[in-house]
Amino acid sequence: MKLAVIFGGTSTEHNVSVVSGTSIIKNLDKSKYDILPIYIDKTGNWYEYTKDIDKIETLKIDEEIKELKKIENVLEVLKRQDIIFPVLHGANGEDGTIQGLFEMIKKHYVGCKVLASAVSMDKVYTKVILDRAGINQAKSEYIRKYKDKYIYIDKSFNEKIYGIEEICKTIEMNLKYPMFVKPSNSGSSVGISKAKNSKELKDAIEYASKFDKKVLIEEEIKGHEVECAVLGNEEVIASDVGEIKAADEFYSFDAKYKNQKSQTFIPADIPSEVQEEIRKLAIKAFKALDGKGLSRVDFFVEENTNKIYLNEINTLPGFTEISMYPKLFEHYGINYSKLLDKLIELASET
Repeated sequence: MKLAVIFGGTSTEHNVSVVSGTSIIKNLDKSKYDILPIYIDKTGNWYEYTKDIDKIETLKIDEEIKELKKIENVLEVLKRQDIIFPVLHGANGEDGTIQGLFEMIKKHYVGCKVLASAVSMDKVYTKVILDRAGINQAKSEYIRKYKDKYIYIDKSFNEKIYGIEEICKTIEMNLKYPMFVKPSNSGSSVGISKAKNSKELKDAIEYASKFDKKVLIEEEIKGHEVECAVLGNEEVIASDVGEIKAADEFYSFDAKYKNQKSQTFIPADIPSEVQEEIRKLAIKAFKALDGKGLSRVDFFVEENTNKIYLNEINTLPGFTEISMYPKLFEHYGINYSKLLDKLIELASET
């Protein structure tokens, strides 16, 4: 089977994608697949990674990739493949754009299709659909950057234009501190800040809007931060539930990939009945968003009450050897290489 593995990309998660992509290539069964490693640089140029396929190792988070040969006709190269495995996190890789390209050239590919990818990448619209599905989420507000001002969008999608001070006052009337401020379209916790007062809220909004014009502000949920992996198309299974204990104040980019003191635990330290409910909700959210193949669904479990809040869904989660998605399924009983085989099999069905 001719299999192209695409990694890198133009998003802020480029370096994570390189680690995920090289990890996947290393762990694929070379006797089953004729693997073409494709690297996209930060400016959008496409290259074949020409290193001997049997010698490819997982690169480190900031390690520069070498041994590259420019691809002159990308579409012709892609059309020759049987299956495409996009390992592209964030914008232009996880948001439905490259999935649209694969649809146009009629190629099978691993992971969610255009709609699920686009909606799940956008935290604001994920919330809209999951609200409709009756899935509990943190209380939130939505704003959009507009020139030197901000547009406040209420729950009925009515809009008002405010300056930053008015925006902060409006948010403070509806949400309690501390709050998390997030770019609506970003992954690996890029652009996220925690705000405990008005000044920090103002700074966090201005910072998040550097990454995306759409900004989501949420009340903090104090408790366990847990994750559940799902696998399948129509018949979807959910992994065991894992727990994150961040080394930083929250699970930031550095806490995920650079701080060795961040820890993950499988299974999570929560009651078994809560874990079972999370597994059911993970599958429900995945199906509500029309997911296919894989996703990692992240939740909070509130301390004292054990109330479950869905945080977000990642349609192309990190796939490094220390990433939660493969680790959760390894604990469930599906090892890394078998998981890759299953994802490729699922891609061939859609």
